[in-house]
Amino acid sequence: MSGLVIVNEVGPRDGLQMHHQSLTVEQRLGLINALLASGIRTIEVGSFVSPKAIPQMADTAGLVGRLPVPELMSYSALVPNLRGYEMALEAGVTSIAVVLSATETMNQKTSA
Repeated sequence: MSGLVIVNEVGPRDGLQMHHQSLTVEQRLGLINALLASGIRTIEVGSFVSPKAIPQMADTAGLVGRLPVPELMSYSALVPNLRGYEMALEAGVTSIAVVLSATETMNQKTSA
């Protein structure tokens, strides 16, 4: 086993999508910059989902386009389905997190 530990911060995605209030892209970028300033280097910056379903993640593509150059950083985004994957690729995301469920019913619901 390696002695390397990688902390993948998911607050800009998981934390923000749970709040009722949506942040602007500028505010989300400010949060990510603060996390980078704290020394965190791997961040899940958002998700590519329908803004009707999760308005807090609207314009994740616009956010990705404004992220600081990832020399020592690693950014990822969550994609729940093929359309989200395509949107992430179009935005230039190079690392993705996928949604997998234990049941076929739940997998079908998230792939719509």
